[in-house]
Amino acid sequence: MRKLSLALAPLLTAGALALAFVPGSVGATNLAAPIKLTPVATGLDSPVAFAWRGSQASPMFVAQQSGTLVTVANGHVTGTVLRLTVSHDNEQGLLGVAFSKNGTKLYVDYTDPKGDIRIVEYTMNGNSVKAGTRRQLMLIPHHSASNHNGGNLVIGPDNMLYISVGDGGGGGDTFHNGQNKSSLLAKILRIDPRKTGSKPYGIPDGNPWKGKAGTRPETWMWGLRNPWRFSIDRATHDMWIGDVGQNAWEEIDYAKSGQRGINWGWPLREGKHAYDGAKPAGARDPIFERSHDGGDCAIIGGYVYRGKAIPGFQGAYLFGDECTGDLRALTQSGGRLVSSRDLQLNVSQLTSFGEGPGGEVYAASRGGTLYLLAPK
Repeated sequence: MRKLSLALAPLLTAGALALAFVPGSVGATNLAAPIKLTPVATGLDSPVAFAWRGSQASPMFVAQQSGTLVTVANGHVTGTVLRLTVSHDNEQGLLGVAFSKNGTKLYVDYTDPKGDIRIVEYTMNGNSVKAGTRRQLMLIPHHSASNHNGGNLVIGPDNMLYISVGDGGGGGDTFHNGQNKSSLLAKILRIDPRKTGSKPYGIPDGNPWKGKAGTRPETWMWGLRNPWRFSIDRATHDMWIGDVGQNAWEEIDYAKSGQRGINWGWPLREGKHAYDGAKPAGARDPIFERSHDGGDCAIIGGYVYRGKAIPGFQGAYLFGDECTGDLRALTQSGGRLVSSRDLQLNVSQLTSFGEGPGGEVYAASRGGTLYLLAPK
C-alpha cells in the first residue's frame, strides 16, 4: 500500500446504484442491485485485515496495524487475542491474519521492530491463543526500506497458505526484486504451513519452481510491486490481486484457478504500460487498470461477491482505492473484462475488505469504522 496517513474526511458517503452485472464466471442473468454501506463496528485502531474462525459469524477477528489482534462483536471490540511488537511506519505493523479451515491455527503477517517480515503460527484454544504455541514459519528480510511489504494471508481451497510480499520498497523497484526469481520479494508465495521434517514449512507439489536451481520454490506468482490485498474466489478458486501502482496506474490482476508462475511484469510494466523497459516475454497484463488522473493512488483489492444478501452482485469483484475511498465493481468472462462500475459508495481512508463466512463483504476505514455492504 502506498499511503496510510491521509487526512481525515467524512467517514461515509453512502449511496446506491442499480447495476446490471453479467458475472461470466457463474453465468448469472442481469439483475439490479441497489446497495448501501452499513456501519457494523466503530472505535478500532487502524483496522487493516479481517478473519473468521471456520463458519462462525461471530466474533469477527480484526488486525489493528498497531500490533493487536482483537475480536469484534455487537458493534465494538470485545477482547484482545494477540499483542505483537511491530515497526510503525505507514506501511508497517500487523498487516495480515488468517485461520486454518478448521480454526485451530492462527497465522499472522507483521513487520518486526527492524522492519523485517515475519509469518507466525499460533494454536487456538477456542477464540483465544494457546500460551506457548508461537511458531515462526518465515522471516523475510525487508529492513532496507519501510514500504511495500504486501502483508496479506489467505488459506486456499487446497489448505495451503498464500502470502503476498511487496518488492522491498523504495520507488521504481529500488532493490531489483520484481524480476528476481531468487528473491521472496515481489511475489505471491504458496507454502504448506505444516512442519516438514526439520523445516518449519513445506513446499507444496504444483509450485512452479519447486526443485529448480536459482529460484525460490515458495513462489506462486511474481513481478508484483505491492500486492497489498489479494483473494481467491470461493466459488471458482480464481485469484484476484490488487497491485498498488507507482506513478500513474493502479491494477487488478486476474488468474484462473490453477494458473501459476505468472509474471505480472513489474518493474518493466506498470498496469498495461511500459515503465522501465520492454515487456518481459510471457508476462501478463492486468484485467483492469485505473489512472491516477482521477485521484486514485493505492488500489485496495477485495472479493468476488458470493453472499446471499445482494443477489445482483453474484460474481462481481468488489474493490476500491485508499486515496479516493471510492468502491467499485467489475465482472469478467473468460479472463476478459466485461464491465466496471463506480458503486457511488465511499469509505474514507479505505484500508481493506473482508469476506464473512457466508460470503458477505465488509470494508474497513483507517479511522476505525467497519462496514457491511448491504442491500438498500
